[in-house]
Amino acid sequence: MQIRDLPHSDPGDPDVRSGFRFLIWLFRRQLGGQIKAMSWGTLHMAAMAGLPVTMGLSIDAVTDGSGRRLALTGLLMLAITVVMAVADTMLHRAAVTNWILAAARVQQLLARRTAELGGVLTQRVAAGEVVKVSTGDVEKIGWFVESFSRFAAAVVVTLGVCTGLIVYEPRLGLIVLAGIVAVALSVWPLLPAATRRADVERAKSGRATELASDTVAGLRVLRGIGGEELFLDRYRRASQEVRAASVHNARMWSLIDALQVVMPGLLLIAVVWQGVGLALDGELSAGELVTVYGAVSFLMFPLRLFQETAMAFTFSRPSAKRAVRVLGLRREGPDRPTVTALDEPLAGDLRDPATGLHAPAGRLTAVVCGNPNVAERLADRLGGHPLRGGDEPSARLGGIPLNEVPLAAARTAVLVQDKDPVLLSGTLRELLDVPASNRVPADEALRTAQCYDVLAALALASADGSGDPMRTRITERGRSLSGGQRQRLALARSLITDPEVLVLDEPTSAVDSHTEARIAEGLRALRSGRTTVVFTSSPLLLDRADQVAFVRDGAVTATGTHRELLRTTPAYRAVVTRETEPAPLAEENA
Repeated sequence: MQIRDLPHSDPGDPDVRSGFRFLIWLFRRQLGGQIKAMSWGTLHMAAMAGLPVTMGLSIDAVTDGSGRRLALTGLLMLAITVVMAVADTMLHRAAVTNWILAAARVQQLLARRTAELGGVLTQRVAAGEVVKVSTGDVEKIGWFVESFSRFAAAVVVTLGVCTGLIVYEPRLGLIVLAGIVAVALSVWPLLPAATRRADVERAKSGRATELASDTVAGLRVLRGIGGEELFLDRYRRASQEVRAASVHNARMWSLIDALQVVMPGLLLIAVVWQGVGLALDGELSAGELVTVYGAVSFLMFPLRLFQETAMAFTFSRPSAKRAVRVLGLRREGPDRPTVTALDEPLAGDLRDPATGLHAPAGRLTAVVCGNPNVAERLADRLGGHPLRGGDEPSARLGGIPLNEVPLAAARTAVLVQDKDPVLLSGTLRELLDVPASNRVPADEALRTAQCYDVLAALALASADGSGDPMRTRITERGRSLSGGQRQRLALARSLITDPEVLVLDEPTSAVDSHTEARIAEGLRALRSGRTTVVFTSSPLLLDRADQVAFVRDGAVTATGTHRELLRTTPAYRAVVTRETEPAPLAEENA
């Protein structure tokens, strides 16, 4: 596979039992690319190892006064140089391709898991951790995948050179082999400590990233309560902890670097000392001595690759562990699906067995919950995502449990917009470019959501001066907009999708009453013939609903129109109008 073929048609099913097993799985998925890079790397380093031989032959040719041998040796050196240049180019292409393909595969896996988990992801993993995994950790994993093929090629060529030296001059060859082993083993005891320090640095860095993300997300609130300095101090302390951990980690790697300079230098001194002695005794010619010296000098290159691979593995292992923590997350509840195929799209009445809620097909149903946590869990169940396994049965659409149908089918049929919908960065046109039935055009959805002032503000902020709000960029999470503006744009996006069932959790909580009344009228008209469930306690929305269900103590206790429930249900009236319940009822609930 080449970079131009990205994205992967199927990134695969990763082994998430451990970080190391995940890396092995990743190698197996890219075995062809690894073999290709290793082959080019072996050819490249073999050509490099051949240069000292040609240099020795050239010196012997000059010593013997043979111009013909010198010319042939020069041609051989030229050919080796050309092969080395071509192989190096192809090695770089293959290695970088492996890096990018591995990183892209991990990113696709993370994106797929994020889409499957939805809002559950941030309930189990901190937002900063997710950001760290999808950016820096992906790069570290790709680095190790890229470096391993070069490491394997270096091992092959190093063994070949050592074998050749042993055959060529046994005493020098054995010295070189022993020295290579000593150099490699000299850093081995330090790697566990380096790994631990790297883990600490990654943990502190993830914590700092999480703190920064939370601070930016709540900046508007922090300014309102004067808490900027408090959070700034917290981030400053977290940043200093990251700096200290980085310095602590760098000291270990500087020690490893020092060993990688000292040990090969001692090896080179020992080889030259022994080689000069053999040359003085007449057992080695000048050209042979140069060949041996050049071969040992060449071995310094694969030794550096050994260190790079050790560093890549040290940094990639904790990254792989974090990636596995995210990729291994699953929604609680029964494995889906038991219904693998549907003869026709899901439709019909929406029912929740846990609470007894019944939302008739094609009607606007409002749900009033005195407990926001109950409302949140109910909204999740209506989307086919029970969060407590068998303790809470799945909602049913048309009599079919939503957690027993393919996830894609459930999400196509039911769209749940939570209390805090996310607006991704990009232009307004990109924001509204979502999978949809194409029954509701963007302008009608924006009109229903009362986005006139939002469009006017975006038109004024148009960077290209065109005044086209659809081409204006919206900052990440819509931070340049007010809470009400963000809420209305999110509502417009949901309306464009036009699912069979639309579940809205407090869609107008940040909107003024006049705008809310117009939204209620437009929502009822636009969603006519479609099932809509709105979680709200706003009288303006409740008065436009076809029916209202009142949920108390985890069950539907009353159903009717808004005005009927106001007359007949004191507890409902207390929640909606913020009045105090009658004393007997309050005592009973106590």
